[in-house]
Amino acid sequence: MTNETDDAARYKAKMAKRKALQDAEVASKTVEKGLLIVNTGPGKGKSTAAFGLMLRALGHGWRVGVVQFIKGAWETGERRALDAFGDQIAWHTMGEGFTWETQDKARDIAAATRAFEKVKELMADESIRLIVLDELNIALRYDYLPLAEVVATLQARRPDLHIVVTGRNAKPELIEAADLVTEMTLVKHHFTAGVKAQEGIEF
Repeated sequence: MTNETDDAARYKAKMAKRKALQDAEVASKTVEKGLLIVNTGPGKGKSTAAFGLMLRALGHGWRVGVVQFIKGAWETGERRALDAFGDQIAWHTMGEGFTWETQDKARDIAAATRAFEKVKELMADESIRLIVLDELNIALRYDYLPLAEVVATLQARRPDLHIVVTGRNAKPELIEAADLVTEMTLVKHHFTAGVKAQEGIEF
């Protein structure tokens, strides 16, 4: 019984010390600002994480925006679910499908240019507090948009605006400009075992 009591006391002291350190760390953070967030890497879940963050923002009553750069008129579960928020969300699917589907670089550049004009329009709307730029990294990877201009525009966002950029192969310049970068690593994927894209999981 004594050993159990000693173990409990040591554990309590250890956690009290950890709590004090954690509380001090949290208290030392005083800056509040709009973040530039990048979700990249070869693993699955970049857009999914962005839409999860959007759902959190919607839960706080924020007005949010989405601009999809590459994905075309796919009927996705997240779009259906988020439609329930009505005017609280401004959703714009501006892509014409994946690059291997269009096979027309001029058309892809034109679509990306229109999409980025929409981004600037949403950034100027002060009622919007979070914008997801879905697959912007792909548009930048294929040089559909001028990288320096895109990075400068995102850096010049107003102080309270959060922007999330998704897509693999994020450019180093965008990573440097970002406040938060998460790289999704691929450990295992069901696609390699012959499992097709499934409703509710991939779309």
